[in-house]
Amino acid sequence: MTAATHRQHGPAASPTPVRIVRARRITTLDGEADTQVLATVGERIAAVGEAAEAYTALPGAETVDLDDAHLVPGFHDAHCHPMEVANAALRLDLGTGDGTPRERLAARVAATEPGRWIVAQGYNPATDPEGRLDRSALDAITTRHPVLVIHFSFHMAVAGSAALTLTGLHDDSGPQTGGDLGRDSTGRLDGWLYERTWFDQLYRASGEPALLPQAAPEALLEPLADVFTTYHAAGVTSVCDAVTTPAALRTYQHMRERGRLTMRVGVLLWHRYADALRHAGLHAGFGDAWLRIVGAKIIMDGALAGGTCLCRDPYPAETGSDNGIQLLDENELADAVLALHAAGLRVGVHANGDLAVSQVLDAIEAARAAHPEQRINHRIEHCSLVDEKLVQRIRAAEVTPVPFGAFVHGHGSKLRRYYGDARAARVSDHRSFLDAGVVVAGSSDHPAGPLEPLLALQTMVTRRTSEGDVLGADRALTVREALGVYTTGSARATGESHLKGRIAPGYLADFTVLGQDLFATAPDALAAVPVRATWVGARQVWSNGDG
Repeated sequence: MTAATHRQHGPAASPTPVRIVRARRITTLDGEADTQVLATVGERIAAVGEAAEAYTALPGAETVDLDDAHLVPGFHDAHCHPMEVANAALRLDLGTGDGTPRERLAARVAATEPGRWIVAQGYNPATDPEGRLDRSALDAITTRHPVLVIHFSFHMAVAGSAALTLTGLHDDSGPQTGGDLGRDSTGRLDGWLYERTWFDQLYRASGEPALLPQAAPEALLEPLADVFTTYHAAGVTSVCDAVTTPAALRTYQHMRERGRLTMRVGVLLWHRYADALRHAGLHAGFGDAWLRIVGAKIIMDGALAGGTCLCRDPYPAETGSDNGIQLLDENELADAVLALHAAGLRVGVHANGDLAVSQVLDAIEAARAAHPEQRINHRIEHCSLVDEKLVQRIRAAEVTPVPFGAFVHGHGSKLRRYYGDARAARVSDHRSFLDAGVVVAGSSDHPAGPLEPLLALQTMVTRRTSEGDVLGADRALTVREALGVYTTGSARATGESHLKGRIAPGYLADFTVLGQDLFATAPDALAAVPVRATWVGARQVWSNGDG
């Protein structure tokens, strides 16, 4: 079946394009009623349902017939890292390609002038057939190049001796603020750097010389365009880049100026750079419908799937201790949140463990009490482990949680091993948030997690892991609720509830065309529903060839 597109006969087309789009089912999420027709004028939806039929009479109106497709609001990924995916094209992506990590690193070394950095990312020690990389393994490949291999979670990395020297780290280095150093049985650094110990090297403060090589914006245009194509193929129309640097923002601006920004992009600027926003008087939402400031990003604890998140109760953490890592002390966090809140800037604070979530809420509650005139909704990124008391505090503070969509699917056995069955069953608890009246957003955390929103919807509906187990069956959502998470919920998280997430008059004409009816699909088959096309601003930006 092929989607038919034809132009009405009559006078020449209006300078502002008018389109009437038909499909067997159009889910608006603007109330409960679905429809079969919508009309767009320019980049906006003008009418839905019976009211849309009147637009067929306008001169030059175009009809797009999607036959038996299911049209839904465009998927909005409220927390992902597209710029890091683009960077992987210039670095070495160990998450894709043939050969073992050691073989691929050795090949990159052979092609690189001595003294130049070798930076790889996407590394997963659990799937390395030759065992976990460490300092000795990297030094066996080269000591003439500084080598840094970034874990897929971005919360840890492993460095060779030359790279450790350039960071100023050595065997006698003491405790690290907000981070940790891995050591072997003799006490020697094993090359593993946790949280701020390596993260502050990647995102150095304004005015500090960069340690790692920095790509020019022009070098990232093609890789970023390829990333957008991949996202569009998954049905994604909007993203929030959840850790953005000034250089990354410049690259997005270059894309915008050259007319290549087919994806709507919001950014959370890394908090080390947020003073520039405050001093310029820029509020959250500065920008336009294509590129805007969502707020500032802060990280409070470690990684859920990496076993470094900060919990109230002990667990066998990846650090070798019985808990994860706290990156900021409570006073430092409170000061940062207060300053940003007072300036009208949304904060998105990464907090996985329940202890970290509680600490973040302390800071947000204090900031709201000090400046009640600021009503902006702050975010807790991931918000992975919560109880009912925390959920109620989140509701009272008008915070938007942004949990993982598909981590239960991809990391089920790991979650059980770290946190035990009871806590694992409550990971990414969309159910509790929705039951409490909390608007909750959709997030892939890609490339740390799988990109596809349809896999996330399947995971939220079934709570089934890739091993076939079910974690917390009572935490499951309906299909319509899960769809709302990745549309209306994400729009709330980026401050765009008035623009995105619904098929309704005045909203942006961003929608995803699916090859079968989501609501008539078996829950375990949702991820296999084909994406036929993706439209942004009433323009088709991707198609599988069938509409």
